[in-house]
Amino acid sequence: MKYGLILTFVALVALGASLVFAQSSKDGAGSASKPPAATGQKQELPPGMTEADMKACAEAGTPGPKHEFLAQSIGVWSGKNTMWMTPTAEPVKTECTATYTPVMDGRFTRCEVAGEMPGMGPFHGFGIYGFDNVTQKFQSTWIDNCGTGILFGTGELSPDGKTLTWTYSYTCPITRKPTVFRQVEHHTAKDSLNVEMFGTDPHSGQEFKMIEIAYTRKSAGPGGG
Repeated sequence: MKYGLILTFVALVALGASLVFAQSSKDGAGSASKPPAATGQKQELPPGMTEADMKACAEAGTPGPKHEFLAQSIGVWSGKNTMWMTPTAEPVKTECTATYTPVMDGRFTRCEVAGEMPGMGPFHGFGIYGFDNVTQKFQSTWIDNCGTGILFGTGELSPDGKTLTWTYSYTCPITRKPTVFRQVEHHTAKDSLNVEMFGTDPHSGQEFKMIEIAYTRKSAGPGGG
């Protein structure tokens, strides 16, 4: 929380300085007064901050190649699901729609999923995906209408840039203990995406495949290229 407040403060300081400079330049355009840059004036840093501090904060908030990678998913996708409720259960077939949109000027990607949960009715899920320039990690949060907890995940991209593996942490409602599940995204083609989710069986403690989704992009969608 403190880190976020610092970044917000720095952004506001930078924005305020730029607005003051722009207004000073505008007001001085038709008079003998000169803008700050011409008079040799230098922007003052907040007390206790150095130019290196400001640079570090600016780099932390600047989108890069990893954010462009996430933006490749922007659009509306049609998914065909295969689900296993337990390791020994027969697979169940369903369908879903996932809509990816950019948020915060491309710094994050939002995903909204709508489908059907067998025996439980309509399913709605919502996730935010990003890449933290400071930790050099993909990060995600997820909520849906099948639980009241917020899932937190970190991701690792394969060297070839085609497979993104997420590890999510949550508390199992059956064991009431912290546990994890994996989500593996295979970016097989520009308009094709295969997602596998692996959970932990609360009784045996063994990992098993819970869901496999074959996505096909239907359209670029809001904010898509």
